[in-house]
Amino acid sequence: MSSETVQNNRTKIVLKICTMIGITALVGWGTRAMGIAQETTHTVSICTFISVICTTIFFWEHRVAAAFIGVAVLVGTKTMTLPQVLERTDLGVIFFLVGMMIIVGALKDLGFLTWIIQAIISRKNMTGLSFTIILCGLSALLSSVVDEVSSIVVILALVFQVCDTLKIKSTPFVLTAVLATNIGSASTMLGNPVGILIGTKAHFTFATFLTGALPVAFVCLIATVILLLFWFRKPIAEMSQRMQEHRNQNKGLGPMVRIPHKRGLCVLVSTVVIIAFHHQIEESLGLNIADTPFLIITPLIIAGFLMICRPNRARHYVEHDVEWWTLLFFMLLFAISGSLAMGGPVTGKSVTGLLAHQLSNAVSGGANAMIPFVVGIASVGSAFVDNIVFVAAFTPVIQSLVEISKTYEILWWALLFGACFGGNITAIGSTANLVALGLLEKRAHAHIAFLEWLKIGAIVGLVTSLVAWGMLALRSPKPVSTEKTSAPAALVIPTDGTSKV
Repeated sequence: MSSETVQNNRTKIVLKICTMIGITALVGWGTRAMGIAQETTHTVSICTFISVICTTIFFWEHRVAAAFIGVAVLVGTKTMTLPQVLERTDLGVIFFLVGMMIIVGALKDLGFLTWIIQAIISRKNMTGLSFTIILCGLSALLSSVVDEVSSIVVILALVFQVCDTLKIKSTPFVLTAVLATNIGSASTMLGNPVGILIGTKAHFTFATFLTGALPVAFVCLIATVILLLFWFRKPIAEMSQRMQEHRNQNKGLGPMVRIPHKRGLCVLVSTVVIIAFHHQIEESLGLNIADTPFLIITPLIIAGFLMICRPNRARHYVEHDVEWWTLLFFMLLFAISGSLAMGGPVTGKSVTGLLAHQLSNAVSGGANAMIPFVVGIASVGSAFVDNIVFVAAFTPVIQSLVEISKTYEILWWALLFGACFGGNITAIGSTANLVALGLLEKRAHAHIAFLEWLKIGAIVGLVTSLVAWGMLALRSPKPVSTEKTSAPAALVIPTDGTSKV
């Protein structure tokens, strides 16, 4: 590496650091001027959180280190105590994700994912149109029952096998699969860490997601399929032509691989069924959902039995299939964002409580008028930073708004759809996007340029966000009187940081 290149890299790093400092200082000053930060601890919490977000944007590989330092700053300045840090790490969400990652690792071993690929490849009279529609549906369905990362790995294995056999460019179909995956991940609590985080915070059940999220995700998926069929009509037509040529030559789309085990289907079905009926199980056992959330421990129980049944692979599941690096970042990020919801030592008010108070006063029309604001900011934010960051930041704010009025519960769905659908806008919008880009470069030696992704990603992100806004607006309760907007004036924020009327 030449000295000039080294100097340019150093200059870029310095510029990024200066930009981070400027953004942090500006946000700190702005929140102070707007009355959102009324105490020193408020300013420390805000500046620490913004610094971690900026590090995630500019220095992605150092995000965990920044989160470590952020927690140390909060504890060192006595903004938080160590027990408060541990309390805010949301270990329930972390345990749920650990269990699901182990289950997905076992599903790979048991051959269930291989069976899915073969079920598609073995279809007769396949055309490019039917393959694309099946690809979108399968991507959305699989991402709704396993995590989006594992889903996209399986789906792209199918895409590469078909495209390599037909000797066509795989890039359009990789984009198709990823866009559908991000949409499908919003339909249940299992598809995205955002879903389980919102579900636990809002006390939503699996059934609540089926009625609240699945219809919106389904309509958005249909709109996306129509857009993709038009956008990629030339590659789809080329695929149809190549498929017909292969049929004329009596060739298949790929070799059939023997499925090692069929128990994978039983494992997946058992997991989904138990999670789907977790609320009924809790009621039949007389469990308090706040003290013993059966939803959280279900993946741990199933993962434990899988490791007992497969002791030779148990260590592999824990060490290689669990993304400890990502989970550690989530824990630290949850703790840092939790500091925003803590009451200050002088006024007893929290940053999120003050922000919720100002938002409810500034936005007339109640929850219905705030839906596009939440969907929009979550979509734009998730396009450039991992969506879990924005959900972690907004969760305490929406909790405070819900405590002002139950009508604001609709904003949980606005946050979910904005975060998941916004991930389609850019190539760095979700973890599934980054995984797909890596696999594309490794398998097809191809690359999707930022602008190439942005062209179709922005259209899909905009259309799906508008659809979500419209469907949520229809479901949002209308204000019963003009006195509703004055309700926040009675807001009292006690020393524990929770908001009550």
